[in-house]
Amino acid sequence: MQTDHNIILTHEQIQHKIKRIAYQIYETNVDEKEIIIAGIAENGYVFAQRLKETLEDISNIQVTLCTVTMDKKSPQNTVKTSLNSSEYKNKSLILADDVLNSGTALIYGVKHFLDVPLVRFKTAVLVNRNHKKYPIKADFKGISLSTSLHEHVIVQFGGEDRAYLK
Repeated sequence: MQTDHNIILTHEQIQHKIKRIAYQIYETNVDEKEIIIAGIAENGYVFAQRLKETLEDISNIQVTLCTVTMDKKSPQNTVKTSLNSSEYKNKSLILADDVLNSGTALIYGVKHFLDVPLVRFKTAVLVNRNHKKYPIKADFKGISLSTSLHEHVIVQFGGEDRAYLK
């Protein structure tokens, strides 16, 4: 169990970050009728669901959720989505994950979606760590942290949401 001194984001702070990111997504896609939010399973999908709920509260944009699954230890050729490519072709897509850690999951997720023409393609993360293995950035981020390579960021959704260092 984490102690209070290593909490990065409290439940309330997470709710504020999600709301701000949803407004940024809305501003970027104000002329779109529909957007796709693709969440990287597991926590990235929960983050995507929260963004969808907030976007539906603040806009008239139709938001479609997509689950992205992959073997995070060996992601080459393992990325799968719950939508067929025809369902997101020529639409605005946001790829969401809870933590941008090494960048592996996000970059392989991006690679998967590059095979299909999109109107716009952005990335969103709740916590952006500054130790990346790949040259990928988050377009929308809740918080950026510089942590040591030995520290891990954990995001817990459900009940009392929180993000903490372990």
